[in-house]
Amino acid sequence: MTSGDLKKAITIRPAARGDVSLILRFVRELAEYERAAEQVVATEESLERYLFGNGYGNGPVVEALIGEIDGVPEGFALFFSNFSTWLSTSGIYLEDLFVRPAARRCGLGKALLERIATIALHRGCGRVEWAVLNWNAPAIAFYEGLGAKPQNEWTVFRLSGESLKRFGNPTAPLPA
Repeated sequence: MTSGDLKKAITIRPAARGDVSLILRFVRELAEYERAAEQVVATEESLERYLFGNGYGNGPVVEALIGEIDGVPEGFALFFSNFSTWLSTSGIYLEDLFVRPAARRCGLGKALLERIATIALHRGCGRVEWAVLNWNAPAIAFYEGLGAKPQNEWTVFRLSGESLKRFGNPTAPLPA
């Protein structure tokens, strides 16, 4: 596909249970692109649990959209609700946005992000946020071209893996 293929039909749809293996493939392709393929530990079972609930009263915690070009899945977006105390309203955090390299420049990434922005507006959200790797100049240019502004005054911190295990207390009871 090239930028000359602009007449392709783009469809954005909510992910269904049958898309879990496709989503996992997209996650792995994204991780490979981001030079972190070895960090993916997600499974179809874990994705299904968080996308669609586990059947024990624990509902979904993330949502996904599938982007298709002429009926062929070529990208996805995975997002979840967050909250801003300053705005006193919910927002959407875009965890992943990925379009396969051969399908880029056809408008699919823009269509996925536009759908998320529309969902945010319909839900009364105050903002949509995401992170982008500092070296990913094409993505940064794409986002800035849409009017998104980098938030350079904030540094993202993360507790994970062994650091999370050392700091947290998995045996401590939680208040009811």
